[in-house]
Amino acid sequence: MDQVDHSRHGLIREEESVLVVIEMQEKLFPAMAEKEKLLENVLRLVRFARILDLPVVVTEMEKLGNTLPQVMGELKGVQPVVRSEFNCFGSQVFSSRIKELERGVLILAGIEAHICVAQTALHAALAYRVHVVSDAISSRSSENRKVALERMAQGGVTVSSTEMVIYELLKSSGREAFKQALKLVK
Repeated sequence: MDQVDHSRHGLIREEESVLVVIEMQEKLFPAMAEKEKLLENVLRLVRFARILDLPVVVTEMEKLGNTLPQVMGELKGVQPVVRSEFNCFGSQVFSSRIKELERGVLILAGIEAHICVAQTALHAALAYRVHVVSDAISSRSSENRKVALERMAQGGVTVSSTEMVIYELLKSSGREAFKQALKLVK
């Protein structure tokens, strides 16, 4: 079974994945559509990343305030990458941090779907397997989020949901992490 080709759109594995949380910032977050659901799912992903000990990279756009305290409270020791570029890979610090992790799958969550998330995903899809978590991204309008998801999918990005990512990375109910993760999905 280990001989399975985990190509571009195959199942993701924890040892090859990193969670990227984009611009969940104090000045931007209040304007998001369905912001309660967005925050709930981003927190579920961050907590799940802790369970599996997945690396998490957090980004902040200059002048939009700090990352929400609820998110940073779950990420002790994580230092956000502050940048001015919409595409996270426009930041040398971000690019270096991702490269140092030596992981081939980026799992993206955050805001805004049609700007920073989409530009980062489309750029990354050239060199990484990219999963955008559809219920853990948002924009100021639902229409912009919808168009962003369509554009990313057309650009080779895999669209997943929070629970899809959690269960795909878990692989089995026969491990301790499954019991911990159940608390996040119930």
